[in-house]
Amino acid sequence: MAIGEGPRLFADDESIRHVGRGLLDRSLPKAAWTHEAHLAACLWIVVERSDIDPARDMRAIISAYNVAVGGVNDDRQGYHDTITHCFIAGVRGWLARTGAGTLVDRVNGLLEAPEGQRDWPLRFYSRDRLFSVAARRALVAPDLASFPGGDTEN
Repeated sequence: MAIGEGPRLFADDESIRHVGRGLLDRSLPKAAWTHEAHLAACLWIVVERSDIDPARDMRAIISAYNVAVGGVNDDRQGYHDTITHCFIAGVRGWLARTGAGTLVDRVNGLLEAPEGQRDWPLRFYSRDRLFSVAARRALVAPDLASFPGGDTEN
């Protein structure tokens, strides 16, 4: 995405569910696993999949998806635990602040909100801490500011 462009928004509820189901069944094409898709899938799971606990289950879900599409989960690439927990907290915070609406309205609103920005975690973490091996492998506490409304394990 070029500088100045906004997020790629979703057309409808079904396009979001398609991303979420594709993540879970590992059928989503790797090229479709964008920043926006990450957030859409997370919000969909929080809102519509009460059988999944994001804080507990996203590591296994995303790691398995990465491997299924030819990726690797190691110290430099693939699943990143702290970033995942940070955005889970952001999704939950966004949902708590906003009223009910359609799935697409919620996701697109999130993508345009501060919590939906790629650099949102850097409000709480220094670059060195966030992109450390320790933060990739496990949830580390923020070193710049606390999360609004609590920690990243909400």
